Amino acid sequence: MKFTWFHLMPYRFLPDDFKEKYRSVWVDIPRDLYDPKLGHRLYNDYLDQLEFADQMGFDGLGVNEHHQNAYGLMPSPNIMGAAMARRTRNANLVVLGNSIALYNPPIRVAEEFAMLDVISGGRLVAGFPVGTSMDTNFCYGEVPATIREKYNEAHELIIKAWTEKEVFAFNGKFTKLRYVNLWPKPLQQPHPPVWVPGGGSIETWDFCAEHDYQYSFLSYFGYIAGKKVADGYWKVMAKRGKELNPYSLGFAQVVAVANTDEEAERLYAPHMDYFYNRCLHVYNGFADAPGYRTQSTIRSGLLAQVGREAALRREGMTWKDFVDQGYIIAGSPKTVRDRLTHAMKSLNCGHLMILMQIGSMPPELVRGSTELFAREVMPHMRGMWSGFQDKWSPSPLPESERAMPAPLNFKRAETNGTTVHSAPHDSRSAK
Repeated sequence: MKFTWFHLMPYRFLPDDFKEKYRSVWVDIPRDLYDPKLGHRLYNDYLDQLEFADQMGFDGLGVNEHHQNAYGLMPSPNIMGAAMARRTRNANLVVLGNSIALYNPPIRVAEEFAMLDVISGGRLVAGFPVGTSMDTNFCYGEVPATIREKYNEAHELIIKAWTEKEVFAFNGKFTKLRYVNLWPKPLQQPHPPVWVPGGGSIETWDFCAEHDYQYSFLSYFGYIAGKKVADGYWKVMAKRGKELNPYSLGFAQVVAVANTDEEAERLYAPHMDYFYNRCLHVYNGFADAPGYRTQSTIRSGLLAQVGREAALRREGMTWKDFVDQGYIIAGSPKTVRDRLTHAMKSLNCGHLMILMQIGSMPPELVRGSTELFAREVMPHMRGMWSGFQDKWSPSPLPESERAMPAPLNFKRAETNGTTVHSAPHDSRSAK
């Protein structure tokens, strides 16, 4: 089993009456609710949490892309990936991802992902989401009916830019480039592993199966509701004759660990309420633009995860309801171990993306839950899928070949009467 510590980076300071007073956390949320000084502290707290997860032995550090919202403050996950590349040593950088249909030209994604892969020593996971309707259709103005066509063309260009040996021209419907000549190229060859985040569109299952990518189901409703999606994905894989390898499925699950079940409720219940009733408070008109979800996905009965219908499914739920229905897995280390093991076996899932900072949780709670999970849950689940090969994790450089950041204890030196600053030579740096 592999564990990615996944951060949404929400704005923690929305007012108590947010749901009653404002119509949406996404797209048209009033700008005066954001305080940049608080934002400065949040970004640094959140990067601290990701770096701590690296120290605690998590396999991956997850970030993602969203726009014009208080649910997740990462319009550019690549910036977060760059910050982590220099301040972490072991965990993979799981960028889930760049919404590739939004980039003009998409070659920008190939370039920036290649930079992250090289800087980190080959630790990048490249995420290619289509993106939510809020982000793609309303924030960035993409036409719902053509976004998947644009996505497919962007994917073709990025993969070719990573793998083609010579300069080439690209003459697509949406992007036309006379010269494509990627510098730098990624360290991992032929390219970093690709994970495709999804919320339940059945076309994404076929896309992943066709290209041998990992499918990452990002669910707000937890593992019990998520089983329908997982079963659909495995049915597609079986139909195509693919190995039912658990590592080809990732799943996002809210997890909170405390000393006892009762303590978990006392510590975390207010922050779960903040997440489900403020961070997911999305105006129905933004949630699912006509044409965004295909007819086949709608006919399959897979429901939108935000908007009026999703809110009605959560209406009146208590902490016990959230726990019993699998939205969250919370409690003592033993409770979390048992339920999480059952959840991952029921989904046949080998890559668990854990949401441990959720809603308004302050840093001390996040750190405590993370440490308890790393010490008392994660080791017990490591061997779950030992009979399968994980082909969807990065292949970084050996530690002996990786460059190290120079120490920060700069020396002062005098040269011809001019003061200059120099750093000690680091013999561990790559030659």
